[in-house]
Amino acid sequence: MDSVPIETATSLNSEILQITPPETTLTLANQSSIRLPKDAIRTSLKASTVDSVFAAVYSLGTGGILLSNFLVELDASPIVFGMLSSIPMLVNLIQPLGAYLSELTTSRFRYSMCIFGTARFLWLILFIGVILFTRGSVDSQQLEVLTLSILLITNLLGGLGSASWLSWLAMIVPRRLRGRYFGFRNSAASLTNLICVPLAGLFVSHWYGGTIQGYGVVLLISILCGFLSLGCQYFKIDVNPRLQHEVVQDPQQNEVSNTSASTLQLTIIPPQTESITTWKNSNFLMFLVYFGLWMLAVNISAPFFNLYMLDTLNLDVSWVTIYGSLLAGANLLMLILWGKLADKIGNRRILIYIGILVALIPLLWLGIGINTLDIWLWLPLLHILLGGTAAAIDLCNNNMQLGIAPLRNQSIYFAIASAVAGVSGAVGTTIGSFITQYGGLLAVFVLSTALRLLALIPLFFIQEPGK
Repeated sequence: MDSVPIETATSLNSEILQITPPETTLTLANQSSIRLPKDAIRTSLKASTVDSVFAAVYSLGTGGILLSNFLVELDASPIVFGMLSSIPMLVNLIQPLGAYLSELTTSRFRYSMCIFGTARFLWLILFIGVILFTRGSVDSQQLEVLTLSILLITNLLGGLGSASWLSWLAMIVPRRLRGRYFGFRNSAASLTNLICVPLAGLFVSHWYGGTIQGYGVVLLISILCGFLSLGCQYFKIDVNPRLQHEVVQDPQQNEVSNTSASTLQLTIIPPQTESITTWKNSNFLMFLVYFGLWMLAVNISAPFFNLYMLDTLNLDVSWVTIYGSLLAGANLLMLILWGKLADKIGNRRILIYIGILVALIPLLWLGIGINTLDIWLWLPLLHILLGGTAAAIDLCNNNMQLGIAPLRNQSIYFAIASAVAGVSGAVGTTIGSFITQYGGLLAVFVLSTALRLLALIPLFFIQEPGK
């Protein structure tokens, strides 16, 4: 047996479909299932895992604590930090357009290479900007503007490609294995962060030319790893979005024309009942309410934890990256456990129980001060707690989204969810930045806790497929 059936979520608007390799005549299926060659699945999943490792290194230099510290060294204001966090979320508004454009193409792979390849090239401009700054050709304010501009453009490109990429991966990963696979994949990325984040932090803080020049070196390495991550996608079996949504009108005329040997051929047979549109899918809309409120609540406070340590506590970046590695380590250890547990009891229950704990975390920051006990004990424990709980929230949110979105026009559903979460997160970051600027962190952390608890209420009304 050289193929494996992949279970799909069944609902009133479920489609009956079947995928076969090229040069093979499609036949009608009587159950909601997809058949992919086992070897193609194994190769694709391995390539996706290696992709996550290189992508983690790429993200290390183009976001996170190192980019935050870079702006601290440039004496950026809290408003700039708010923009740093809100831009990647706000540009998710463009995801529905990206999903629509991707459905007009004939290859998920080529679309991904075009979009994400361009974004990675643009970061080379910031590397050149760092060189010019160290030579005195540009000042800190110009470099801040350049950084935010590149961040905006690259994230806009990412918004055009994210829904297509997630839809591509959703077609490859069997539904019954999603918890375990994404847990393992995310663990690989967390292990990479565990090793690379503290090393990069030490490298930047001890670079002989200064921290800004050191960041430039790390940025260049990150960009190179970004290109390697794109190279891994060559080994993932491709999907033709157009064929994914073709409707077979005549069962006697169901042959699919030949394409490249690495491209999946997919035909959908129309269901007996009329498909429920996106905005009439009450289960999906309730998920949007939860997801939007949660992203709003989390991002009121989350972007300012690093600022608190770097600015208020005046900790060296190497210390902050060590805490980041503890977070990544806890994330790594818990991801596989959460993945297996999600497959057994469902994602919704985990989101409710762990969500309550995560909601209280901002209050714990209020007791952190500048003393030996806090720096050596409470901050490490707090980051371990953050890493372990974030693993559950991120994994289960992703799995819930994959399970609720129907197969037909799946990328559109992903794009809408990302757009709603992006706008909500950006609004939360903007609110948090203004409160931090004029009212202090106490109000930010208390407000974030209250809204996080409120955001969990819609979860009680969501029906998780298969649970």
